Amino acid sequence: MSNRGDSIRGAVRSNRSATSTSSAHFDSATATSTAGLTNARTRIVGERTGVLADVIITVVRASRVLGGVLARWLRRVSAVVTPLGWTMLVIVPLAFVFGYRFGWVELVAVAYAGCVLVIVAAIYLVGRNAFTIDLSVPHSRVVVGERAVGVVKVTNPTRRRLLGVKVEVPFGKGLAELAMPSLARGATFEHEFLVPTTRRGVLSIGPVRTVRADPVGLVRRELVWTGTSELFVHPRTIGIPSTSTGFIRDLEGNPTRDLSNSDVSFHALREYVPGDERRYIHWKSTAKTGTYMVRQFEETRRSHLVIALSLATANYATEEEFEMAVSVAGSLGARAIRDARNVSVVVSEKTPEFAKRKVLAVRHLNTLTRSRLLDDLAVVEHADAALGIVDVARVTADEVIGISVAFLVCGSLATPAELRAASTKFPAGVEVVAVVCDPDVIPGLRRVAGLSVLTIGYLEDLQKSLARAAAA
Repeated sequence: MSNRGDSIRGAVRSNRSATSTSSAHFDSATATSTAGLTNARTRIVGERTGVLADVIITVVRASRVLGGVLARWLRRVSAVVTPLGWTMLVIVPLAFVFGYRFGWVELVAVAYAGCVLVIVAAIYLVGRNAFTIDLSVPHSRVVVGERAVGVVKVTNPTRRRLLGVKVEVPFGKGLAELAMPSLARGATFEHEFLVPTTRRGVLSIGPVRTVRADPVGLVRRELVWTGTSELFVHPRTIGIPSTSTGFIRDLEGNPTRDLSNSDVSFHALREYVPGDERRYIHWKSTAKTGTYMVRQFEETRRSHLVIALSLATANYATEEEFEMAVSVAGSLGARAIRDARNVSVVVSEKTPEFAKRKVLAVRHLNTLTRSRLLDDLAVVEHADAALGIVDVARVTADEVIGISVAFLVCGSLATPAELRAASTKFPAGVEVVAVVCDPDVIPGLRRVAGLSVLTIGYLEDLQKSLARAAAA
């Protein structure tokens, strides 16, 4: 019995010691629960959890809130006060201090005059005109050089007369300014402004904003009334008759020289061999010859037209050459889309500035409709890091399947060796046509080992050159 009692007492003591040990571990873990934590608190006070640490954190949080309020207030004030206004706010107190300090009456007069100007400027900011302003762009797509306009319509829906203000409409890098007169009750003011279209691209027109400013220019308050509208300035294109692209001889599924065991264009009869389909057995010929004869066909297919435009700056001598190349690609693509042909229009991809190696890729433009293709061409730009004509041809030949004719569009700096190398990237049987845009040479056509090179000086030369090449 004594041994048993001793064992029981030992077990109780061991349990108590274990309990105390686990409590100590729990307290230690609780006390150091911030160990390994990385947040704003630990960056400021570390692992401290005392009253002083809580006070510091409270002060920091309050300062952040106050700083946010002050920042919002300063942003609002800075959006209204002009640099001249800030200068006046600095000069007026200094004029008062030095004027009274040194007894300079003229300087005191300047300080009071500045106060009057500041008060008058503040009055101009009071209130808000209840206009109704609409912005419309009658034509969202125009061609380079065409007339494009925007219309601003201002209406006074209130029962009182509204004073006139200055209205601004930004477009691209420009700005249209108009002085809106005072409007009587229910009156409407409509103004039409011109948008420059000398350069293709996408122009953001708007938002329309009204500007209230004092006569001196100390303050300026802008109120935005509308959203933005986009104006697509397309590259210039010319109409190419369908017969001009006479390189393509199988556009509507006409037979080729490739023979097939099953198609629609009959070619000849031959003897039956194991594996031929019985439905192609020609029974009349079989009865005459005593040997099974089967029909043989010419393979038919619809052609796939590819237009590859190089965006490499190294392929163009001038900006005029590049713009002409973009117009050539647009003219060829628009004609193919109008003829409901299978067409792909691709342009060079650009290698990122800090890439370790050249990015071999092309970007496919939208060819669903003519407008979408020209929308994409409106924003293409040449770049030093874009793929050259040889790499564009190689990537295009790998990505596009079933090419019949490939147009390679580039500038005058693409050498004949580069054009020949580009043509060899396409499979045998593909008609490759290089269109070289060079305003300084006479248009011409030359053929080099399966490659047709068209040189054009003006966009209008494209139609005649294509017709001459098709006839040849």
